Amino acid sequence: MSGSPILLAMVEESLRGMEALGEGLSGHQIIKVSEQPPDKVFHGIRYAMVWKPDRQLFSRLPDLEVLFSVGAGVDHIFRAEFVPDVPIVRFIDHTLTTRMSEWVCLQCLMHLRQQRSYDARQQQRDWHEYTQPQASEITVGITGLGVLGQDAARKLKTLGFDVIGWSRTEKNIEGLETFSQAGLDAFLERTDFLVGLLPLTKETTGIFNRDVFSKLRRNGEIASPVFINAGRGGSQVEADIIACLEDGTLGGISLDVFETEPLPADSPLWGFENAILTPHVAAVSDMGAFGRYVARQIDRYVSGQPLENVVDRSLGY
Repeated sequence: MSGSPILLAMVEESLRGMEALGEGLSGHQIIKVSEQPPDKVFHGIRYAMVWKPDRQLFSRLPDLEVLFSVGAGVDHIFRAEFVPDVPIVRFIDHTLTTRMSEWVCLQCLMHLRQQRSYDARQQQRDWHEYTQPQASEITVGITGLGVLGQDAARKLKTLGFDVIGWSRTEKNIEGLETFSQAGLDAFLERTDFLVGLLPLTKETTGIFNRDVFSKLRRNGEIASPVFINAGRGGSQVEADIIACLEDGTLGGISLDVFETEPLPADSPLWGFENAILTPHVAAVSDMGAFGRYVARQIDRYVSGQPLENVVDRSLGY
């Protein structure tokens, strides 16, 4: 249904690649919420693309039929005061998947090769060699075995890491040893580098805490385990992360997501030499690819085909 108007609601800082988005949508008209009166009711809008929308937005969309998240996550949608009973479609695309895997692999290699320690030595003009294990001596435990987690696992295995995976529900994935809820402790006891790629749900809120960090492996090739999170900031307890860095329960971290974003300037996380922090950029959505994805889903919907990657509301993702 070429030319159908589509509502766009995103935080202003995310309005990147608008020209590419328009090209990808193949002639569909884009109506930006940011350019409309704050109390306007959008009659006749069947489709909406959103990222961190205003909590009252959906009550102003009486004719909405399909809701598209601009990213893979959808927890930002469920924070609204009212969410209409329409299909919610997640953005799943190889561009997003590849970027996430690149970030995860980079962080694992940075900690494996102790790059932050060498950075500090460089600043001191101090020639010093550290003993470094091989990738095959490090077990990376990935939590969250969806498209992103499985792709990261494949690439880490190619780099030589020993990789295992955990998800709340049991999954059988060829070439990957997996654990489910009942096997969480066994999974943690094997893990040197803990990678978080979990969606944010009631069950995963605050899951990365001192209790979990204290169960990670401590008799391996590294002195203290590493926590790497690019899933959702709400899944981690930052007070516990800070305390665990201070007492050595964690030997290092890489965080792309935070409880509060932007990360406040007074957060102690900024000051740790063994912390790598990035501003929620591990897998920024390619707006051209997103536009093409939405156009394809609308074509499927209009022709009576099932939408892809629809959120299961009972699971929250």
